[in-house]
Amino acid sequence: MPDLQTLFKDAWSQALVGINAAEQEAERVLGRIADAAGFTPEDVRQHAREFGERLQQQRRDVEKGIDEAVRKATDRFRFPSRGEVDQLRERVDALARQVEALAQERSRPAG
Repeated sequence: MPDLQTLFKDAWSQALVGINAAEQEAERVLGRIADAAGFTPEDVRQHAREFGERLQQQRRDVEKGIDEAVRKATDRFRFPSRGEVDQLRERVDALARQVEALAQERSRPAG
């Protein structure tokens, strides 16, 4: 059975593929509408620019929503964050240095 990270990566990839397909379809539809409406090339560029900006914002919104959903899902499993793991690693490293220093101190001859 695939691990949780793989499942999330697959879901993310599928979502991006869907978004890309929607953007491509929107470009085709916009081209057909421009031809039918008799827009000038400048009109088409202006509308395409505005439409592209809206699509990019919507894409960011979708990505943000997916990121939030993934974060919420992983929070339920109580996985530590990268920062928490880094902090724990730093604490373990500090303890290891202290233990090493104590071991060296004890191994020195008294006197």
